[in-house]
Amino acid sequence: MTPPPRRTAPAPPPREDAPAARLPDRVAERLQALIRDRDLRPGDRLPAERALALELGVSRAALREAIARLSSLGLLRARQGGGTYVLARDAADRAAIEPLMPYVSVFRSDPEYRFDVLEIRHALEGMAAWHAALRATGDDRARIAAAFDSMMSVHGRNDPAGEARADAAFHLSIAEASHNLVLLQVMRGLFELLQTNISQSREKLYLSPRTFEPLSVQHREMRDAVLAGDPERARAAAHAHLEFVHTSLRELDDNEARRARASRLPPSHR
Repeated sequence: MTPPPRRTAPAPPPREDAPAARLPDRVAERLQALIRDRDLRPGDRLPAERALALELGVSRAALREAIARLSSLGLLRARQGGGTYVLARDAADRAAIEPLMPYVSVFRSDPEYRFDVLEIRHALEGMAAWHAALRATGDDRARIAAAFDSMMSVHGRNDPAGEARADAAFHLSIAEASHNLVLLQVMRGLFELLQTNISQSREKLYLSPRTFEPLSVQHREMRDAVLAGDPERARAAAHAHLEFVHTSLRELDDNEARRARASRLPPSHR
């Protein structure tokens, strides 16, 4: 019989009197351990700086430097006045994300790239939902259900960035339940693009009562199909959801372009 794994005592907090050149590295290591221990995932927000410094037993200055180092490695992302978020959990995640990082600003600056991202999502998420329905464990199902509840709970709070993260986290929870390492790494690598795509979509889709209810129904169907272990239903639900997003965005874009053209006409011709 295989003996149970040995539990190791948590590492002590870094000493503030440690050599200055080493302290930020040690704090960064503790911070990465905290991310792993709490199972924080890409898009999750770290605790507030004051609370985190107290928990790690370091000064806020030391914590900021550690966050800066992890941010430079592509593992965290700090937003001015908006907290610090997990971008990648470890070097493997970072390696998947790194080739895409130069393109994130391009995708944000040109809304037309939304449709390129949607095409990739069609290919990946249908497959992810299929395998998740076949392979999801009890823990996976609990995470998917929790991600769905979190996504629904943030709607209407006037926090589009929070809604985008919750939406992306729901889709990523299904990809994780596929237990396909290659698929998972590709999806994690696309997380920034996925989050950007969802954020741009939400600015138009989730502000409209006409589209919010169908989107909620579609997400619920994705959740239910995976939890029920029905791969065909899960794949169909993912494809139906993304097709609705694609079509709705095109219609909204066309309506906006039509209104813009009309606004350029002289008043007498409107």
